[in-house]
Amino acid sequence: MMWELFIGLSLGVALAIPLALVWARRTERRVRQLEARARAAERLAALGSMTGGLAHEIKNPLSTIGLNVQLLQEDLSQLSEDLPGVGRMQRRGDSLRRETQRLREILEDFLRYAGRMPLDREPLDVNRLVDELIDFFEPQAAEAGARLRTQLAAGPLNATLDGNLIKQALLNLLINATQAMAAARDKKSPHGGCDELMIRTEAVKPANAPAVRITVTDTGPGMTPQVVDRVFEPYYSTKPGGTGLGLPTSRRIAEEHGGTLTVHSEPGRGTSFVLTLPTDVD
Repeated sequence: MMWELFIGLSLGVALAIPLALVWARRTERRVRQLEARARAAERLAALGSMTGGLAHEIKNPLSTIGLNVQLLQEDLSQLSEDLPGVGRMQRRGDSLRRETQRLREILEDFLRYAGRMPLDREPLDVNRLVDELIDFFEPQAAEAGARLRTQLAAGPLNATLDGNLIKQALLNLLINATQAMAAARDKKSPHGGCDELMIRTEAVKPANAPAVRITVTDTGPGMTPQVVDRVFEPYYSTKPGGTGLGLPTSRRIAEEHGGTLTVHSEPGRGTSFVLTLPTDVD
């Protein structure tokens, strides 16, 4: 009997040692991965701080340039249009002012994307947030020839979020959709109607974790798989004059909340962006 017990214990130890070694190796590998991620996060934070500071330093002289261009234009407007070269100088001043403003907008987009993004979380109703955003954006959508529709979850849809940042993320998606639909109409490109823009909210439980999902769907030209693969890359844009930072900023806002932003698109039919946010983050 003792011999059988000894053999059983020996077999148990013999089996446990390899399992313990495997577990130890996995733990060590996970620790190394976490350390590498922490170091990468520190490098990115340092880089973001440096580039953000550089962008601020560029904005200051750019503001001075813009102000002086405006003053020069005011001085030129007091001169007679009949004087040689005045009209030409005014047109050049207009061009310089527009390009200065465009540089400011590019810098501001960059700072929103690359700068620090502290979250001011508070309990809120996502349905109410969407209603407020629709009230704000509806005139712009109508001007672009789009009809806004909502399909909101029944009852309050509560979550702890930074309301202003979530509005910014959704606003980027709405602007992108209306511009894509307007461009498709102008170019007579294949599309799904180019006049419907819908926001839908719902409560979901991905992986048993409660979350809210906000879907923005348009009936525009859609995107090819090649464009979909790159649509969240910083500075990638298919629009003339686009900075290519609106959609990456929206995705970063989602990720800062512990959520995701995904896209589903079909050429000639339209596009849906799906923003999924956890209701609570520990």
